[in-house]
Order: sequence, then structure tokens, then C-alpha cells
Amino acid sequence: MRRRRIAAVIVAGLLALSACGSAEDSRGTDRTDGPSTTSSPSADDTIDPELAPFYEQRLDWASCGRYECTSAQVPLDYDDPDGERITLKLRRLPAGDPSARRGSLFINPGGPGGSGVDYVAAFTSMASDDILDAYDVVGFDPRGVGTSTPLECATTAQLDAYVNTDPTPDDAAEEKAFYDAAQTLGKRCETDSGPLAAHMSTVEVAKDLDILRAAVGDPSLTYLGASYGTMIGATYAELFPKRAGRLVLDGAIDPSIDSEGLNRGQAEGFQTALRAYLEACAKESDCPLGDDPDAAERRLSGFLSDLDQDPLRTSTAGRPLTEALGFYGIAVTLYNEDYWELLTRALRQALKGNGTQLLFLADQYLSRDEKGYTDNSVVALNAVNCLDDPSTLTLEQARETVPDFEKVSPVFGESFAWSPVTCTAWPIKPAQPAPTIDGAGAPPIVVVGTTRDPATPYRWSVAMAEQLESGVLVSREGDGHTGYSMGNECVDEAVNDFLLTGTAPKDGVKC
Repeated sequence: MRRRRIAAVIVAGLLALSACGSAEDSRGTDRTDGPSTTSSPSADDTIDPELAPFYEQRLDWASCGRYECTSAQVPLDYDDPDGERITLKLRRLPAGDPSARRGSLFINPGGPGGSGVDYVAAFTSMASDDILDAYDVVGFDPRGVGTSTPLECATTAQLDAYVNTDPTPDDAAEEKAFYDAAQTLGKRCETDSGPLAAHMSTVEVAKDLDILRAAVGDPSLTYLGASYGTMIGATYAELFPKRAGRLVLDGAIDPSIDSEGLNRGQAEGFQTALRAYLEACAKESDCPLGDDPDAAERRLSGFLSDLDQDPLRTSTAGRPLTEALGFYGIAVTLYNEDYWELLTRALRQALKGNGTQLLFLADQYLSRDEKGYTDNSVVALNAVNCLDDPSTLTLEQARETVPDFEKVSPVFGESFAWSPVTCTAWPIKPAQPAPTIDGAGAPPIVVVGTTRDPATPYRWSVAMAEQLESGVLVSREGDGHTGYSMGNECVDEAVNDFLLTGTAPKDGVKC
């Protein structure tokens, strides 16, 4: 699990536990009210003439319930713009006050693999009225994701087998099985999706985003990305600094560290979040793990280890709670302090021998229901990560890192230690390395970091703000993943003021 987000659909599913139409690329009429009406790049910036048909396309928005939806066309391969095209799906909530409208606010929930189309509903339910009055809020499904031209790799049964691969192999046979599972999944992506599997990189997503910016008529990009979405925004600033407008990167990733460093950071982040949960649980009279946080941590670690050899029964036939699913079921609740009660309930049941509630939580994380997987986020995660940051960590090297990872996280460390091997085994390699990111020439970029963020540790946000030449750091003291719309008025005011006025907060603001 790397750079993973908790999507809006997960939020809905967790709370439950206590269609959008589209239009083909056309020359229809886009919204032209407000100041942002031209699709031309700035005077001192140009586009490749071969890409002009994409930049000049106009979007035919159609009503889809409360929202408007459409499609856009982008090249599959930017080195061959006259070749195959793929379709991106978009959804927007038009600005509530046409007289105050200043353009489009593109949003992305993270992932890789998160649906921006789905995220519009969640984001607009949280954003302030001032933001909703001033901007068309636009979500898009990145290439290969969700309702856009999809990456197809596996049946439900095949994906279940992959997900349940032992994340903490105990011997050479299990290590080989771990490697082979990732390699097999990647080969299926190549077979079932053809060249799209080799064109899922964040650089290509950022290029797509610039085309979408032009297609909605904005001369510069206004954008809010969460978690992995921060890498899309930072990459955009690197590729198109003169077209970067007001960019907010919430729950950032350190662009400079490799796959092993990313996994070590997430191990540390989830351990920090877990410790906060265990300390809070220990203060409750009915905590199923007891009143000693240290003992509770050991008990939880032992519980996961036991699942390796003896999965728990659940109410779903043929789907016991494995170690992998137990890990996901615990991890998903650490994204938000509001979900800790759900973890307590699930653990109370599981420690009595029934894994049903933890399985439900794992399924929310993995976008699975009783019929199968509801999106392709599991495979998109690997496809993007392994193109952005191909690992060379061998099985032997991964085994040697386990003790160090376990020092960082006694509960989750071993799973994270093996994770980079997934991209070592992934058969699809990038055509070129990802760029070094500093965003030179871009206007101020606001980076938001949360001190006890499990998925994107706070120090990553600090690092991104430092590496971006115009980075401005806003820090939230608290628990949970990301900082905007998480109940901290100071953070929300800083972000909203920036989006509405263009005035960046003072670097180093602490909230």
C-alpha cells in the first residue's frame, strides 16, 4: 500500500457500518461567464502545434442530476499525438454565483486510482459557500482510472487472489509467490489493456490536466489535490510553471525519496496514527485491547500474525479474513479520527473469532462489494506507482530491511518492507525517468501538512514545501489524513483566502 487515499465512497461505506451522463468531444459551447474564458496559453508560453487539436477542443457539458458531465480527448502517447486517443470523464458543479465566478477549481482525491468524478460530491459537501460561489468545481478521472478509458487487468477472482497474497512472506516459497503475484498482475494489464498500461504516469496525467485546463477556458490552473493528488499538482508546476495558478497540495508526498523511503515513511505514519488510537482506546472502559497501550500494540501485532496461519471466519462464504485483509481493515480507519470507534467495534468482534466487520472495512479500502470490485483503483495504484518510481529492490534486499522497518512500526513494518518488491516485479517499465520537481517559475504554491497524518507523514509536506521554490507550508496539529475541511478553521481560512484572493498565507503558519 503506497500513496493510498481514502475516497469519498469509503467515507460513505464506513458511516453505513455504525450516474453521471457524458458527452463526446465536440465543438459545443462551454460556460463563458466570468473572467476566465480563453483557452490560449499565456503570451510567453506556447503549446506543441501537434497538440493544438486537443487544446482547442470544446466540451459539451450535459446535465447529470445536480451536476454537469462531459468527456475530453487526450493522446494516449504524447510522443505520438496523431496516434490513438483516450477519453477522460469530467464532472462539475457550476459556480453558485455567476457574477462572482473566477473560473474552474480542479480537484483530485489522491490514490493513485482515486476518482475525481466521484470526489466532486464529497468535496462540494465540505467546501465553503464562498468557494462554491466563485468556482466551477471540476473533478476528472485520470487516464486509466474509473470512468475514463480504463486500465483493465483482472477478474474479481484474480484480483482477490492478488490482494490476499501473504504480505509478510515467511520463506523462499512465499517470497517467490509475492513476487510472482505482482508480475502476473502486470502482465495481465499489458495483455488486457495494451499500450495504456505503459502510459499511466503522473507526468502524462499532468499533461492531460493542462489540456483540460484549456478545454474549460482557463488561462491558468486552479487546483486542489490531496495525498497522491499533490504529486499531480507538483508535477504540473514543474512542467507548466507559467500556467500554474493557485495550487493547493494537501497531505503532500516528498518528491525526492525513493520507493523504500516512501514505504518507510508510511510505516512510520501509520504507526504514529495507530499509537494515537491505542492511547485513546486504552482510556475507554471497554477497549477490546485493554488499558495498556504497549500491551495493546503487542496484542494487535500478534492478532495480525495469527491471521497469517489461521484466517478468521466471516459471514461471507468463501472470504475469510486473511492477514492482508486484516491489515487493510485496520489501516483504513486510521485515516480519520472519526473512524476509530469503527475499529474498536471491529476488533471487539474479531478478537472473539469473527472477522466480518474487519472484512467490511477492508472492502471499503479496496473498493469491493458483494459483487466484486467497484473500480480499478487497486491495479491503477500499481500501474502509476511503478511507472513513476520503478524499484530495483530484490527479495533478498527486502528481507534484510525487515528488522529496520519493524523498529519503525512493530505492527505494520514488515508489510511495508516487502511492498517495494511489487514494483521490482512489475513488468512494465517507464520510457523515461520522472522529473526532478522544484516548480521553478511558478507562483506561490500552498502545501498543507498534518502532524499525525498516517498515509502522508508530516515531514513529507515539509519536504515538498522546501523543494518547491515557491512552496508555502501550512501545518495542522492533529490526527487523520490531509488537513483541509478536517475541522480546523485556521487551515480552512488559509486555503480559502488563497483560492479566493490569490494571497498566499505566511510560510510556516501553524494551525
